[in-house]
Amino acid sequence: MRTASGRISVAKEYHRPEPGLPFNTVALTRLDEALTLSSRATGIGFTVYLGDLGADTRERAEDLHTDIPGSADAVLIAVSPGQRRVEIVTGNEAARRLPDRGCNLAIMSMVASFKEGDLIGGLVSALRMLADQAGHAPKR
Repeated sequence: MRTASGRISVAKEYHRPEPGLPFNTVALTRLDEALTLSSRATGIGFTVYLGDLGADTRERAEDLHTDIPGSADAVLIAVSPGQRRVEIVTGNEAARRLPDRGCNLAIMSMVASFKEGDLIGGLVSALRMLADQAGHAPKR
């Protein structure tokens, strides 16, 4: 475009990029595989929530957990990066195999990875730790 003084301008109007997914396909595949393997090995349904948890993060995480089918034998890992909060909620049956100490260790591992900017690595590591802690699915 030519300006009033005759100079040619290369300035362009700024267009905000469309929001996309926070993870690429490879990262999502890693997370999906970790969720599948953890659930299959333990018989516990593992779920990950990533997003804002509101003012009372624990209450919101517990509400999300109750929405999981079979929530008594399920675990929710809720992460709110913007709030710098991580919550792990276990159902009654899952809690028998996952004591608070094991969940706290998984949280510390996640936080260490998150500080390095590795969100997926932290989640995958936590899922592996929780699955190891819970042990194999009981035979029925």
